[in-house]
Amino acid sequence: MRFLVAFSRIFVGVLFIISGLIKLNDPVGFSFKLEEYFSPGVLDLPFFMPYALALSVIVVIVEVLLGIFLLIGFKPKFTVWSLLGMIVFFTFLTFYSAYFNKVTDCGCFGDAVKLTPWESFTKDIVLLVFILILLIGIKHIKPLFSAKLNWTLLGISLAGCILFCNHVLNHLPVKDFRPYKIGANIADGMTVPEDAPKAIYEYAWRFKVNGADKIVVTNGDYPTVDGEFIDVETTQIQKGYEPPVHDFTIEQDGTDYTDAMLSEEKLVMVIAYDLAKSNYEVFAALKTITDEAIAKGYKVIGMSASSTEIGKALGKEHKLNFDFYFTDETTLKTIVRSNPAILVLERGTILQKAHYNDFEELKF
Repeated sequence: MRFLVAFSRIFVGVLFIISGLIKLNDPVGFSFKLEEYFSPGVLDLPFFMPYALALSVIVVIVEVLLGIFLLIGFKPKFTVWSLLGMIVFFTFLTFYSAYFNKVTDCGCFGDAVKLTPWESFTKDIVLLVFILILLIGIKHIKPLFSAKLNWTLLGISLAGCILFCNHVLNHLPVKDFRPYKIGANIADGMTVPEDAPKAIYEYAWRFKVNGADKIVVTNGDYPTVDGEFIDVETTQIQKGYEPPVHDFTIEQDGTDYTDAMLSEEKLVMVIAYDLAKSNYEVFAALKTITDEAIAKGYKVIGMSASSTEIGKALGKEHKLNFDFYFTDETTLKTIVRSNPAILVLERGTILQKAHYNDFEELKF
């Protein structure tokens, strides 16, 4: 039992630390995932949505600290029971998402590792088993260091988590796992290889034959049945290839400018997924930067999910010398974790990304 507890201790502790650090690298992204869980139609807890970012920071720091607690053997009963409570809660969320197909990615490992809902649930079940082993064999969990050294390590760990979190919140994630990272070409990311797996569907055709229902299952072809067609139920039995960049468009007044913009030799994108929630205090600096870019031959565009009217009114108020185009809000949140932010591109390849606190670091 001692060896099984030791293995479980290392496995659970390391996994919690890795999972927590990946999310700590991008707490804004995890907060978007929490908002998705809180939204109507999922858990229907909209009153938590304004606190999603604060909750995401607390959850990921606690996740990292509990992993460290377990590895160094700090307060075993408190640590193991806390881990059990956390994993039971996450197991409920992942089962709910998988069974009701509500949230397609739990965000357990941020954008670094994408898991399907059932894969996330399976992962939580495995963790639950190992944590139960720890609970049963809790007497075998002994502190590695003295109480004073344990408290010192925990203080350093907490301070490190807070400082790291503060840095990424006021700038951008240190490690960008998304398909819009610096060096990525957006057009290439939307390409589907010729040999990419295709989605496979199963069709259950229902007919009325001699007064009774008859169901014929095919892989797509319309069946030859001597009866009255009623309806057909389509089920995806194998998911096809999905390019890393999808739902990316640049539209204005119903016209798609995506290809034209991604062909620009010198392009600056001002990203603001929701203009009503933008940090207006930085718009003076934003105007200075975009005016400089225009003077140096760059085409500058704004990209937002807000209405055209809001974009025009904001542009007029701040004397912005560019127009806003429409792009899906989720896509804009994925591109960059700042509202507003600036991207510099060359023929669709991202050369620079800047949080609004780092506009002065951009080079044209």
